[in-house]
Amino acid sequence: MAKTNAAFMSGIPELVVLRLLSRSSMYGYELVRAIRLSSGESIVLAEGVVYPTLHSLESRGLLRSKEKLVKGRTRVYYQTTAKGERHLTQLEGEWQRINKGVAAILRRVLCQQ
Repeated sequence: MAKTNAAFMSGIPELVVLRLLSRSSMYGYELVRAIRLSSGESIVLAEGVVYPTLHSLESRGLLRSKEKLVKGRTRVYYQTTAKGERHLTQLEGEWQRINKGVAAILRRVLCQQ
């Protein structure tokens, strides 16, 4: 598995965490695995990235957490709030715009070669 350039990852953890949690609540490690599996192993975020992202999103009111006892262990499950859903919509729009622009530039450059 190739290592991802850190400069490309700016903003990606927030976007993918919000998208996955908008579909279903998850606890931190479950989210780490979901990101890896959902991206076909192309995005691998360590717990040291995911947990600070979760805490930041929660402190900004974009996520809410709920503790649940599972097999004798307490897990903290996260889910998006209405504010988080609105923010996700904004981030997805920005992502689509940037992705479209980069794709256009790459096509032009490749066609000129």
